Order: sequence, then C-alpha cells, then structure tokens
Amino acid sequence: MPHAWFAYVLLIGTAMTWGANAVAGKFAVGHVDPLVLTHLRWGVASLAALPFAWPHLRHDWPVIRRHLPLLAAYGAVGFAGFNLALYSALNHTSAVNVVIEQAGMPGVILALSFLFLRQRPRAGQLAGFVMTVAGVAVVVSAGEPARLLALSLNRGDALMLVAIVCYSAYAVALRRRPAMHWLSFIVVIAAAAWLVTLPIAVWQVAADPAAWPDQRGWLVVVFAALLPGVLAQAAFIRGTEMIGANRAGLFINLVPLFGTGFSVLLLGETFHGFHAAALALVLGGIALAERSRGAAP
Repeated sequence: MPHAWFAYVLLIGTAMTWGANAVAGKFAVGHVDPLVLTHLRWGVASLAALPFAWPHLRHDWPVIRRHLPLLAAYGAVGFAGFNLALYSALNHTSAVNVVIEQAGMPGVILALSFLFLRQRPRAGQLAGFVMTVAGVAVVVSAGEPARLLALSLNRGDALMLVAIVCYSAYAVALRRRPAMHWLSFIVVIAAAAWLVTLPIAVWQVAADPAAWPDQRGWLVVVFAALLPGVLAQAAFIRGTEMIGANRAGLFINLVPLFGTGFSVLLLGETFHGFHAAALALVLGGIALAERSRGAAP
C-alpha cells in the first residue's frame, strides 16, 4: 500500500508518546496536584485543537447539541476519570507498574463488551483475556498472589485498576459515538473534561496553593496536553485511515514496551523479574486475542 511506511511512523510515534505519558505523570509528582494536572491538561488540549476544529464544530453543532449529555459523559469518564486515576496512581506506585497494568485494557474491554453489548468472545479472545488479567494480577501483587487473596494492594495499583475500568468503559461506549468529525469529538469531550474538573480543581488550589503547578508542573501539563492529548490522537486516527483499524490496533501493544523502557531509562526505576513475566503474559494475551479477532468466525 502506498505510503504505508508513513502510517507505521505515525503509529509507532503514537505508541511512544502514550508510553511517555505515564513517565511525564511521574515527573509531575510533587510539582502539580493530579486533579489540577488533569484539569489543566484538557483545557490546554481543547484550546490547542480549537482553531483546527472550528469549521467542523460549526458543521456538527446540531449533532453536538442533540447528544451533549452523552458527549459530556465521554469526557467525564474517558478523559477526566481515567487521567485523574492514572496521575493519582503515579503518586503511589511506579511508572513501570502503571504502563504494564494499562496494557490490560483490551481484556477489560472484551469483558465489558460481553456484559453490556452481548458480544460473545471467541475462544482465542477469551484465552487472551485470561492471560492479560493474569499479567495485571502479577504486577498488582508484586509477584505474590497471596497479596490478592488478602486484598493487600498498593494504593497506586488499586487506583490504576480504577483508571483501566474508566477508559475501558469509555472505549466500549464509543461504539455508540454520534456521527461527527473526530476533531469536533475530541474538542467537545476535552472541554467537557475541563469543565467537570473545574470546581474540584478550584477547591483543591484554594485549600492547598501548592497544588498549582510550578515550572516543571507546567512543562508536564503542556506536554500531556499537546503530545498524548492532541498530536498522538491525530496521528493514530490518520494512521488508522491509512492501513485500517485491525492493523493499526496492533501498534497499541507497543505502549507498555515504550513506557517500561522510558521508566527504566528516564526515571531509573527497577525492572523486576515479575515485571518481565507480567509483560510477557499481557502482550501474549493481547496478541492471542488480536489473532483470534482477525480469524474468520
């Protein structure tokens, strides 16, 4: 396919950027409150994308007005809820844990699709789901399954599980997304995430002025807004248009690999044996599920 190499560049860049998001969140610890970071991120992202989205927003306004509650829910759960839980998790656990746990999302999406959309998984998808859940369990228990039985989890890992459920629910609900331009969609739900978090962010800063970002905090806000928040979304959508959703979706499997590498190289975090086992389980499970999805029914 002509220009397929450019699609690969876009999709690999997307995976790198999304993998770096958790590292950026770790750099933000102590420099901006997670709630304030989430609030400012989506405000900057919506403003940055607004000039490009404006013609589409005008065209899509009747659809936006008709589906405003649904679009607000997308922003509240998929953007605000996910990022708030993710950035809060990074205050209590390692970035390596977060990126590996995040890779368990496809399995949770599969389970939610079955529960709410009655989409029955194939045998391979079910086996892949079990493998990814096992991989996440290895991480949250630090390789000690007895901790799960005793419900003794790190607070950060528990928060990351909340983040996974938020984004998985958002991803499943996207199948009911109104017909509108993707730029209109991103700007509207980013603005909704900004508005939803506004009252609590104001309260947080009033209660603790240190919650407001310092210089490093602002660098993280701008990075998270422009690269993972806007450019990576645009690159993923363009790459998907060029080579198709099935092929493009496989590149998301690179996110935990890049995220783990960045965490070790930039943060100096330790990569334990149980991380390697979990990564193998998660990536193997995703690959098995993807292969099954691509097979004929």
